Amino acid sequence: MTVRRYLDQRLKLHHLRAVEAIVAQRSILKAAAVIGLSQPALTKTLRELEDILQQRLFDRLPRGMRPTEAGLLLAQTARRILAELRRLDEDLDRLADPEGGTVAVGTLPVAATGVLPGTLTRLKAAHPGISVRLEQGRTEELLPKLAAGEIDMIVGRLYEPAIPDGFSREPLWEEPISILARAEHPIFAMRKPTLEQLRRYDLILPTVSQRVGQEIETLLDMLALEPTTSLRSSSYGFIREMLHATDLISVMPRLMMAGDLLRGTLKVVPLPVPAPPRPAGIILPRDRALPPAGHAFIACLRAHVAEIGQRGLAAITTEPRAAATRRLAPREV
Repeated sequence: MTVRRYLDQRLKLHHLRAVEAIVAQRSILKAAAVIGLSQPALTKTLRELEDILQQRLFDRLPRGMRPTEAGLLLAQTARRILAELRRLDEDLDRLADPEGGTVAVGTLPVAATGVLPGTLTRLKAAHPGISVRLEQGRTEELLPKLAAGEIDMIVGRLYEPAIPDGFSREPLWEEPISILARAEHPIFAMRKPTLEQLRRYDLILPTVSQRVGQEIETLLDMLALEPTTSLRSSSYGFIREMLHATDLISVMPRLMMAGDLLRGTLKVVPLPVPAPPRPAGIILPRDRALPPAGHAFIACLRAHVAEIGQRGLAAITTEPRAAATRRLAPREV
């Protein structure tokens, strides 16, 4: 027998916000703090929601909440509905101010510290009315948000998906793992430093995601550099200060320090071996058009990346999107 739930009449936006927050936080207490409710109030809202749907939405565990299949299904729908409402709000703002608008950008950590500051500076100068909503995370965290319409694009390293996912990937630049040092570092007295000369200097390494960390370790192995006595830090600012103030050298994605490389205070140490390629660029949904603010953002990203290429700091991919998509088709798309 089919159950009539009358969801279009009974479901409210606060129900959708509640289930989305609980799924994201896996905890009633944490979800209540995120959406600004008391724990008893959120528990009452969840009971109302399960009564409306006539489904159990979460399994209560000793530590936290685990969504049931119905809970995951409702959370996916809630994300899409809430994302569409945010988009409507932004579109109404654009109607009121045609020179404005909002673009929501998901960014990987290297791009966030590397190419985004220069891109946003250009965007602010060329389109002061455009607002940018940034969300930083790993690719696997950002792709569901891109699919749901919560963000317009992802900017950063293009990792191959385990299975085809239907997104368009366009490579724009390379962000190789490199050795960096201050511009006045003694290592630059040698035109082509040898491995023996490199091994004289202690390392400072970033604490980064597992994928980037593995790529750094691969290059360290290739160069036979010993990382056991190195400093490690998750603080970009701390690493930057130590590089400028000491003779430490670092091994990291080059464009993490794009601003200092462009200013000339840090330099890339020539590698005695070629670094593995690391393509980066943008990931876009195939079934959803970019808002005008999104096109303006990408234009500024391209311009900034082109400047980086002209300064010799990174290889630049200039092929158009269609060609890039075809080239990546079997594995990337």
